[in-house]
Amino acid sequence: MSEAKSDEALIAYLKQFVTTRRWERITSILEERTRYITVVLEDIYQPHNASAVLRSCEGFGIQDVHVIENRNRFTISSGVALGTSSWLDIHRYREDGAENTLKAVQALKAKGYRIVATSPHAQDINLEDFDISAGKSAFLFGNELEGASQQAMALADEFMKIPMRGFVESFNISVSCAIVLHHLSWKLRELDPSLWKLNEEEKGQILLTWLRKSIKSADSLEEHFRQQQ
Repeated sequence: MSEAKSDEALIAYLKQFVTTRRWERITSILEERTRYITVVLEDIYQPHNASAVLRSCEGFGIQDVHVIENRNRFTISSGVALGTSSWLDIHRYREDGAENTLKAVQALKAKGYRIVATSPHAQDINLEDFDISAGKSAFLFGNELEGASQQAMALADEFMKIPMRGFVESFNISVSCAIVLHHLSWKLRELDPSLWKLNEEEKGQILLTWLRKSIKSADSLEEHFRQQQ
């Protein structure tokens, strides 16, 4: 049996261990998930901010979050994240002494993403004018004090900012991320769904992961299933 067919069979097996309501909830959320846009966090150091960003990503249907750890380790606060990290794919770039920002950008560009650095100082385009239809986009947010690093800015393909109307020049990173994702996730759904929705293979992989996290003793059940094959 091929790996894809095996996963399909395992999903069908595990499905019987969740309620109908839970299954419908999982599959309906999966239909709204996207990898067309993703979020990149560079050297975030406050657990509250990291957790709030993850919560926004999950709430707006973003499946992947890329975390760059050059100087600061990425930690979350369970009281803020509320378990949302369990439903996301978090990709971490944290090799000591390595150019983790460069590695993250290279990995994303290899997958067809344009790197969009968010900065109040960038003289490029306002959020409302950003062309979401131009292709897959990775929105890079820098740390709380310094913003995106010089290296990240140099590697970026585009720059975007949130227009400010007051004396303050920028919002907190978690607020900025929520504003950006709210606007872009709304604009995204004006596009052809085939552009931004997950393909069937991606849905299957994520569905299996979510079922494993939703079922108590999932490991034991899966082991039993494998033994019967």
